[in-house]
Amino acid sequence: MERVTLRIPKQQIEQVERMVDTGEFPNRSEAIRSAVREMINEQETEPREKNRPWAKV
Repeated sequence: MERVTLRIPKQQIEQVERMVDTGEFPNRSEAIRSAVREMINEQETEPREKNRPWAKV
């Protein structure tokens, strides 16, 4: 597994922390991996013109 360093706005990481605290994910890394998997799956299954604009946050 590769290590990636990224910057995430404080509000978003706090939301991820809440998901970890409530048991939805075991840790922040798994929450972020899940989000990346979801994004990749969505990109692969939806027609190009209907893809979510992932760059907009």
